[in-house]
Amino acid sequence: MYDNLDSILNQQIRLAVVSILIKVKKADFKYLKEQTQTTQGNLSHQLKKLKEAEYINITKTFEKNYPKTYCSLTSKGKKAFEEYVKQMKKYLNLN
Repeated sequence: MYDNLDSILNQQIRLAVVSILIKVKKADFKYLKEQTQTTQGNLSHQLKKLKEAEYINITKTFEKNYPKTYCSLTSKGKKAFEEYVKQMKKYLNLN
């Protein structure tokens, strides 16, 4: 029944990250960590998976001599999220 669900998004933290990024232009690592309530290591791992799937872009900069990591959703990521939501609605008979 759930064969059509995107295996990248069908994971709690990755889905949460994309759900956040769909609403904002970009978000920094600290904000994503706070919102997802996960560990730094787990978030790093999940962001790597999303980047490998080309669902997000990761930009590393420095602000006041401190490293800062920003994430933003790609058009591929947005399309995948929209399809995921469509499939979930179908499974829940909301369409």
